[in-house]
Amino acid sequence: MKRLTLLRHAKSGDDGSVARDFDRPLNAKGRRAARAVGRYMRAHALRFDAVIASPAKRVAETLQEVESAYGAALAPQWDQTLYLAAADELLEALHRAPAEVETILLVGHNPGLEQLVLRLVPRRAEGDARGEIEIKYPTASLAEMAFAVDRWDQVTDGGGDLVRFVRPRDLDPELGPDYT
Repeated sequence: MKRLTLLRHAKSGDDGSVARDFDRPLNAKGRRAARAVGRYMRAHALRFDAVIASPAKRVAETLQEVESAYGAALAPQWDQTLYLAAADELLEALHRAPAEVETILLVGHNPGLEQLVLRLVPRRAEGDARGEIEIKYPTASLAEMAFAVDRWDQVTDGGGDLVRFVRPRDLDPELGPDYT
C-alpha cells in the first residue's frame, strides 16, 4: 500500500514587488494557514518517507511554516520539474520514486495538484470529498490518497482512494471562503 499526500503551497503575496512568479513569498494569512496544516499533520501523526517539492519561494516558505508547527524537519527533495507542473509531470515524478518509499508528501502548485487528484481518484458518491476538490483546491489544502500497489510506477488513473481532504478553513474558520 502506497500513500501520497499532496500539499498546495499557502497563499502568496501578489503585490508586484517581485519580478518573477517563482520568487513570490507567502503573505501573513498564508503563513498562518501553513502553520495550521502543520499542527493538523502533527495531531494526526502524518509521516512521510519522502518529501518532493517545487523549489518556488512560496513552496519553500510553506514548508518552513508547516515544519515549525509540525515539530519535525521534512527535508524536501527540491525538484525543478514540479514548478507549475501539470498532472502528467507530477505523475511522472511520482513514478520515479523508489519502491521502498511507502509514503510521499508532494508539495507544489495548482492546477496540477487538483488535476492529479481528480485523475487518480474516481468519484465514489455524490457529495464526496472528491466533489469538493472539483469545486476548488484552495491554497494550503492537503489531499491524501492510498493506492493498493507495491511500486509507485503502478499508480494509475482511477486507482486511488481519497483518504482525506483538508482545507485551511476546515482548521480555522477565519481562513475560510475568501481565502484562496
